[in-house]
Amino acid sequence: MNRRLAQDSPAARPTAAAPGRRAVVALGANLGDRAETIAAAIDELDRLPLTRLIRAAEPIETVALTLEGPDAAAPSYLNTVAIVETRLAPSVLLTYLHAIEERHGRAPRSPEQPRWQDRPLDLDLIVHGDVVSDAPELTLPHPRAAERDFVLGPWLAVDPDAELPGRGRVKTLLAALRADAEAAP
Repeated sequence: MNRRLAQDSPAARPTAAAPGRRAVVALGANLGDRAETIAAAIDELDRLPLTRLIRAAEPIETVALTLEGPDAAAPSYLNTVAIVETRLAPSVLLTYLHAIEERHGRAPRSPEQPRWQDRPLDLDLIVHGDVVSDAPELTLPHPRAAERDFVLGPWLAVDPDAELPGRGRVKTLLAALRADAEAAP
């Protein structure tokens, strides 16, 4: 795995005068060489225009999540998050994320495509600065981020002060999520 994942990215690129926004991208894969795919996708995030990788968490293995709930019989996922600084608009960044997914074998997204299926790569834009959007093509913050241990755990690992806009501190959200999971029968 790439040594840069949990460290600051080198500041070799010149930066423009306009400040960027911090964005959090969740990465997951449960088909193919998952570790290689995630490492390659993180490198691709760092090469996006007007964007630089700040850090990414070490991937964690998780049970596949389906519409019916966790499915231990399905191939397990590797999940992580990457924090980037970007001057790209959220919709433009999302377009790049979809292109990265497609380069790694994911079928282009369409309304007919079933949700929550096995895939070689899944990239979700979790937050983009403090942008709030209810647009059908891009909801920010990600509407289910607060319900996903596999997003909150890696995010907290690389940003102990992280906050999910409108929901609160990631540390608090993760603790509540884990407490609810322990209390469930």
